[in-house]
Amino acid sequence: MEKQKRSQFEFVVLMAALMSIVALSIDAVLPALPLIGNHLSVSEPLELPKLITSIFLGLGIGQLIFGPLSDSFGRKPVVYVGFILFVIASIICITTKNFEMMLFGRLLQGVALASPRTMCIAMVRDSYEGDYMAKILSIVVMVFILVPVIAPTLGQFLMHRYNWESIFTFNLVFGILVVIWYWLRQPETLKDKYRIPYRLTIFKTGTIQFFKIRSAVIYTLLSGFITGSFMVYLSTSQRIFEEQYNLVEEFPLIFASLAISIGLATFLNSQLVVRFGMKNIVHTAMISFIVISLIFIILFNSGNNPSIEILISFFALQFFTIGFLFGNLRALAMEPMGHIAGIGSALNGFISTVMAVPIADYIGNYVVGSVTPLFTGFLVCGIISLLLFYFNSSKGKKVLNQI
Repeated sequence: MEKQKRSQFEFVVLMAALMSIVALSIDAVLPALPLIGNHLSVSEPLELPKLITSIFLGLGIGQLIFGPLSDSFGRKPVVYVGFILFVIASIICITTKNFEMMLFGRLLQGVALASPRTMCIAMVRDSYEGDYMAKILSIVVMVFILVPVIAPTLGQFLMHRYNWESIFTFNLVFGILVVIWYWLRQPETLKDKYRIPYRLTIFKTGTIQFFKIRSAVIYTLLSGFITGSFMVYLSTSQRIFEEQYNLVEEFPLIFASLAISIGLATFLNSQLVVRFGMKNIVHTAMISFIVISLIFIILFNSGNNPSIEILISFFALQFFTIGFLFGNLRALAMEPMGHIAGIGSALNGFISTVMAVPIADYIGNYVVGSVTPLFTGFLVCGIISLLLFYFNSSKGKKVLNQI
């Protein structure tokens, strides 16, 4: 029993470490965006958030490639291929002097990192099911959330101590260490009975099966709207805190405190999900998400920003609700897809991410002199998500009929 617990603990931490490569690649760069822009002669500051959204776009595309392949060749070989691409992409980012090439490097990084991200979820689905799967996913996400707590501070330290290129170098070295650990300690989780012989039609058949599972499709769309609203914050946070509030040095600390809010929620979710169930928690969290957004808009509809203390309080509450949504929505989508976990995870990630990128880009264009458009985006995404949730549940259909 003790050996099993130790094995499960290592599995959870290893999965979180693999996913953390993704978080580091996104969040550690945030403080360096103005420096990178200056180095690459970017004259329009609104172009810089594309260095964040482009990696998300790559994540979405990459999952379509690696998910189906993993159902045929296994999870481990796919992780190795993804990491080789990550090495190439990192070298491009470090050496380029052209903004378009940097965007390509970030896109390729996203494609590469889709491999460990997709495989983590598929491996959890291979190993667990039901509400217990949601519990394991919540723990993985909770540990994964610890990375954004330190990533901007780490990025700022490396940037001041060395240069912005050292951020990419550090991410590369960290990735090498994690992949070596994965190679030495993690066995293959894909069961032989679920292996699908590789053929060109594998993606077509898997996609058809995915779209036949109504709940998987709806929960994937839900993930897209919630991820999109959160991605707006990620891509505009540097501009909000450093330009609108003039808190350049404090930015990493503020970012970390808000990441802790999500981490606390995911920890609580891991303790509560087996008792209350994923759907009940998701329902409550989505209603809270909408109410918090609405209160902010009512209070600050003039467009004038509140004090930094009030803004952080609202962000903390908002992200606390998001912490209950991320893992549960992914688990609910994956629950009926055990027979196509690789393709299912890929389509889930691709659709939700490809939805999120334009949502983030569109709303982000309005977050210039005020934070209110960000909360307006939260509200709209939250309402659409709640309606989709009701559409998928018998209880919800009764509510809609009454409306």
